[in-house]
Amino acid sequence: MNRKIALRAAVGGSAMALAIFSTAYVADATTAEPKDTGALAKMSHSAAAKKLGDAGIGITSSGGCSDRNNSSCTSLDQVNSETIDGAVTLKGASKCDLTVTGGTETGHASGTYSHWNGYKLDFHMTSCLTNYVKNTFTSIGGNKWKSGSGNIYFDEGNHWDVTFHNCGGCLDGGKG
Repeated sequence: MNRKIALRAAVGGSAMALAIFSTAYVADATTAEPKDTGALAKMSHSAAAKKLGDAGIGITSSGGCSDRNNSSCTSLDQVNSETIDGAVTLKGASKCDLTVTGGTETGHASGTYSHWNGYKLDFHMTSCLTNYVKNTFTSIGGNKWKSGSGNIYFDEGNHWDVTFHNCGGCLDGGKG
């Protein structure tokens, strides 16, 4: 009988140790920095700029800076990964030279699908990009065109404002 009690105590102690270890391990795993890789995964300015640069897409800033809180800067901080993938897709599909002139910096209109929330990029207006958008996508009125994937291209007169709801097919290095 003493042997049964000793065996139960040993098994119970092992189970208790395992429970404590597991709890500590789970706590460590859940407090670590999240590694979101989904469509709404946010990117740092440097990571987004590198991905755009690797695809041959330029970035320009009237203030020569990338501070998200300065409207004279062009920031990519907190941009959605699919927005960057969408720009890469646009570059590959259009074969146009692209330059980002606006990103997630303050100073743009607010809203769910806004620059600040990482859904929009502004691009320098070129005849190549204008011809590609107007000849490839569907006009939906008000100087707006909609791609087959649902992204919206808005001709604002001196630049293209693009809302990326997704990566647009994810050509040339994007996810998909």
